[in-house]
Amino acid sequence: GFVPPAGPSPVSPIHVYTQREVHGTVGSHVTLSCSFWSSEWISEDISITWHFQAEGSRDSISIFHYAKGQPYIDDVGSFKERMEWVGNPQRKDGSIVIHNLDYTDNGTFTCDVKNPP
Repeated sequence: GFVPPAGPSPVSPIHVYTQREVHGTVGSHVTLSCSFWSSEWISEDISITWHFQAEGSRDSISIFHYAKGQPYIDDVGSFKERMEWVGNPQRKDGSIVIHNLDYTDNGTFTCDVKNPP
């Protein structure tokens, strides 16, 4: 019979949901919602990272981390003064708000969630 190769223990996936497109007016604010679902309980080590890739750029930068129960706004890019953490990981919410929108905020925002182990 077939013997499956011994490998790492199975990982149960986290499903992350975000809006496909978000539109905002220059000078206003926009909520970037990120909700997630896991069949496992949400561990204290849960981490959430938001990345931003500017339109026309090949590089993405991380702009926000949530780890060890604390939100950290990354000290790079143009978001650091304009970002607000509105998420609540226990409610499976990793959303952020970007205030005072500018044309340069056009691009792709990505929300990554890790729920170790």
